[in-house]
Parts: sequence; C-alpha cells; structure tokens
Amino acid sequence: MFKCWRAAVFAALSIPGLGSALAWAQDVTLTSRDGAIAVEGRLNGYDGEFFRLDTAFGPLTVDAQGVTCDGPACPDLTAPKAVIAITGSADMAARLLAPLLQDFARTQGWTYAAGPPFTLSTAAGETLAEITFAPAPPDQAHAALISGAALLAFSSLTEPDLGSQSVALDAMVPITAADNPLPQIATSDLARVLSGEVTNWNQIGGPDMPLVLHGLAAESDLGRALRARLGKDLAVTEVHGSAAELAAAVARDPWGLAVTGLSQVGTARRLPLTDSCGFPLSPGRLAVKAQDYPLTLPVFFLKPRHRLPLVARDFLAYLSTPQAQGVIARSGLTDRSVERLPLGADGARLISAIKGAGEETTLADLQALVAAMEGAERLSLTFRFDAGGMTLDATSRDALADLAQMLEAGVFKGQALSLVGFSDGEGSAEANRDLGLARAGAVLAALKALVPGMEVAQLPALASFGEALPMACDRVPAGRNLNRRVELWMRPAFAAPPPVDSEGDP
Repeated sequence: MFKCWRAAVFAALSIPGLGSALAWAQDVTLTSRDGAIAVEGRLNGYDGEFFRLDTAFGPLTVDAQGVTCDGPACPDLTAPKAVIAITGSADMAARLLAPLLQDFARTQGWTYAAGPPFTLSTAAGETLAEITFAPAPPDQAHAALISGAALLAFSSLTEPDLGSQSVALDAMVPITAADNPLPQIATSDLARVLSGEVTNWNQIGGPDMPLVLHGLAAESDLGRALRARLGKDLAVTEVHGSAAELAAAVARDPWGLAVTGLSQVGTARRLPLTDSCGFPLSPGRLAVKAQDYPLTLPVFFLKPRHRLPLVARDFLAYLSTPQAQGVIARSGLTDRSVERLPLGADGARLISAIKGAGEETTLADLQALVAAMEGAERLSLTFRFDAGGMTLDATSRDALADLAQMLEAGVFKGQALSLVGFSDGEGSAEANRDLGLARAGAVLAALKALVPGMEVAQLPALASFGEALPMACDRVPAGRNLNRRVELWMRPAFAAPPPVDSEGDP
C-alpha cells in the first residue's frame, strides 16, 4: 500500500515551501524502511496493523510494517490500545452495547469492565480497547462519523456516504392504553393519525373522544424512521424523552396512541394492525426478519468507509455469530438468525393468494403455486431492492452475505434451495412472472460474486410466481413494495423443486 502513493507523495513534497507551510499542523512523520520517502501528517489512528493519517494530500492509510514512525504522537507499536467512540440511538445502546461487549470479550478470552468507558483487557491486565458511548440524534451522529469523532453509530437508517452492518431488528407497532376499545387499526388510518388528519377516535371507528398522539422527538431514530415511511412530519402533540417514557405515558392515557418498537411496548397494549385490504399484519419473528411486516425497524451500526481498528473489526465480525445473535434475542429485539417455516403451514399466505389473485391469475397458476409450496420450507432470508432499481437494499445485502457464508460452510447439505421471485400486480401476469424471475436472477448473480468458486449445483435454482402470492394490499405503494421480493425456499434434495428456467438464469 505504501508503494501505491509513494510517487504522489514524493511529487507533492518536492513543491518548494509546502513542507514548512504545513509543519505547524503535523505531529508524525512516516518514513519508508529504505529511507527513500517520508510523509508528514496528523495521526488519526493506529490499530496495530495500519496508520491512518490526515495529510496535505488527503487521508492516507499506511501499512505499519513498511514504515517507521517519528514524532511525539507515534504510538507504542508493541501494545496498541484501540479507542472506539460509539454514538447514535441511546435506546439501542442501552439495550445492546454492554451485553454485546461483555459477551464479545468472553468469546475472545478477554476481561470486560463496565463503563464508562467500557474496557477490554487481556488476562494479564493489558488494556486492548476503551469504548465510549455518547447519545446523539442522527444528524449529529452522522457528522461525528464523518469528522472522525466517532467510529460507529447505532441507527435505524443507512446513509449513502457511510458503510453499514445489520445488527438486529425491531418492529414498529401502534400502542394504546389497555382499556382503549378500538379492536384494530388499518395502516391507512394509522398514516392519517400520524399526519394529523385524524384528531378524534370516531374518525377511525372508535368513540367520540379526542385522540392524543404521543411520540419521541422528530430527530430521534424512531421519529426519523416514521417520517421516512410517512413522507411528512408527524403531528405529535405529546413528546417524550425515551421509548420507555413513551410507552408508560400511553399506558396511562385512555385516549392516547403512539407508535413504538415491539420490544418497547411495556404495559401499553399493542393495537393489531391490518393493511388497506384488511389483511392482518402480524410482527411475527419470520415476518420481521424477512421484512414482510411493513413497519420493520432495522438496527444498523453505521461506520466510516476508512479502515477501522482491529478490535472494532473483530467486534463487527462477532455480531454475525450465533453467540451474538443469542445476546440480541435475550435483549427483546429480533435477532438475525435464520428462521424456517413450512410453506404448507402458512395458511394466511394461501388465503392472501386466493383473495388477492388478479384477473390474470388462473386456477392453474394457484395450483402450481400450491404444488411448489408442498413439502418446502421458507427461510427468513428474503431480498428486496432499493426503490426503482435492481440494487439490493442494505438489509438484503447483509442477508446475502449470510447466505454466502452458510453455503460455504455446507449448512444446506442434502437440501435444494430456490430463489423465488414475486412482483406486484401492476402489468400483465406474464410480464410479472418475467419480472420476478429477473429479480431472482439478480440475487443469484450477486450471490455468485460472493462465492465465485462454488459449483452451479450447489447454488439455488430460480423460480418465479409473479403476482400470485401477494404479501400485502396491492392498491397502495407500500403494499406493492412489499410484494416485490425474492424469497428463499428449501426442500430435501431428492424432492422436485419449483419450476425453473432451463438455463438457471433469468
């Protein structure tokens, strides 16, 4: 890596006066082992493997084995201590950070000490890492990552200029007081409540009483996630400082309503949710993991795109392990471990297929669908795309990485996998089957890139049923978005798979 920028650095250092003009801002000098070139800069980090510098030529990452370091800021190369600042959602950090760090230390054979700051040390007492957390709304957390003031941030949304890694999942659910008489609420009515169009319970089938909308601050992760789905600001009249305070306040208010995380309902009552066509929307484990539930709330670690310290990289890798997923499940959030469900046992989906079948969906189409579902299981690894394209969204990219690792580990030995594409109901049935197959093919192509040496026989087959199995109401954009997906099905290898095209490609 040092050789890659050697010529550019040499050329820049040859400019008369440049070195002296910048000398006041520099605190280390890195010199190549042969002494042929040196570069000055402000040291931003050292993880035991790489230096990260801000220089006159931009940020540089340099392999420590190729250079010597001179200056008062040079680290002790024999015992680097990682300083990891984390920011973002206080609710998520309060529930996840300490138990995850403690278990991470256990898996490494290290000693954990509670913060602040949290410390990770060797058995001999040598401190390997100090981890701090400072809560911040999304905009401030983003700025901290960009400036280098923080290395990781808890967030419910990704950012285009930052990397991300899925940590856990939650589901946003409407809540009321236990004695509120409304039996359920449709997503369309909930949207009207959140936007301020509904101010009395009788407007959505309840008694003639004023409706009080509770919520968190607009700049909170929950507020931002709801605003992103609603497309406008929320008309919250009672603002609370935390999810726990929100749930407690709604539980005391017989005419209050709020949306919060499923894991944060507390003593309030979860109000059943339906879509605009009356289909029930239940935040079950598979529905949340597959993001079939429309108000699924992912939990990400956002990270800058430069190289992180070794301890931070190891911690992020640990988050994908079964041990970490167990910690997350015990926190009350939904973990990312793979869920399985026999397709024949999912009667609600079959009912939806029949009720939602368009005019071009024939009895033969439904029979073919049922035949393919018989004896198969659906896995919670489901793939969706960014709006208007064929690029997998952030959660789906992480799910694909999980699938690649499982394939390489031989988890599905003796099983046959199928990537099954589905569409919304707009357009002709034939065109929608082609669209579903194209989406399944896009997922397969991305998977092949992750496991380039894997034999074709070990990869999933392709199938498509187009619009024949809707997840939600096709009359509204949110429902159509849910219906456009690629599912992962599994059956014993000796059983006949769903119909595929002859080449295994879209």
